[in-house]
Amino acid sequence: MPTPRIRAWAASLIRGLRSLTATRPPWTTAAHSTNGHTPAPDDDTIPDGTTSRLSSPPTAYRKPGRLVAFSDGVFAITVTLLVLEIRPPADTRDLLHGLAALWPSYLAYALTFLFIGQVWVNHHVMFDYIRAADRVILLVNTLLLMIVAFLPFATSVLASSLRSGHGQRTAVVFYGLAFGATALTFNIIWLYARHHGLLGGTLAPAAATAISRRFLLALGWLAAGTLLGLLAPALGVAVIAAFNVFYWFPIRGENPAAGS
Repeated sequence: MPTPRIRAWAASLIRGLRSLTATRPPWTTAAHSTNGHTPAPDDDTIPDGTTSRLSSPPTAYRKPGRLVAFSDGVFAITVTLLVLEIRPPADTRDLLHGLAALWPSYLAYALTFLFIGQVWVNHHVMFDYIRAADRVILLVNTLLLMIVAFLPFATSVLASSLRSGHGQRTAVVFYGLAFGATALTFNIIWLYARHHGLLGGTLAPAAATAISRRFLLALGWLAAGTLLGLLAPALGVAVIAAFNVFYWFPIRGENPAAGS
């Protein structure tokens, strides 16, 4: 027969295991109903403008703080790696000419750095409103970071092609496809979160629509730049450069305070 002390210890252990395995949605409060269950949220603002209970909440609730922190680290490392592609001239007898001849590397570096920068900014805009991350969000965000980490290689290919004058069409298309793949995974995260009830209620419907349109526009814009690169590489690069400039402008309603 187990002693009372052993029975008490076993009961305490079981309660502890249950508390560890219980999953609670991030939007729940400390309040509990009289029967011991956590009350469901009264309502939730869906981005399409309707207000209703969540019909199918995610099976695993994780606050996205760690996801955002990990993503920030990948973004920071990637933009640092970009400069490694720029190597000083081997011949320093005419250093000024040698430095000027590296203009393709400077151009490719600036384009990619600004692209990753605005992806980082818009990633924060997106996760200002995504209140929970399930397995799908974690997977697609990992794919997004995998593509972002690949961008220094695409940048090196573009710079090398512009310096040599050979294979420029292929290089611009390759570069544009890498940018387009980044935009695609970005859109998948946002659309999945929007249509699976993972957005917070502080986002106004008009702001959600504006953010969705801005993200979707990126796919068409980068596709146009990639296709134009087949015809005229310089034009394709110019379209991608214009994309970088435009996407640094704020999105209407992106500020959480404005959308509340």
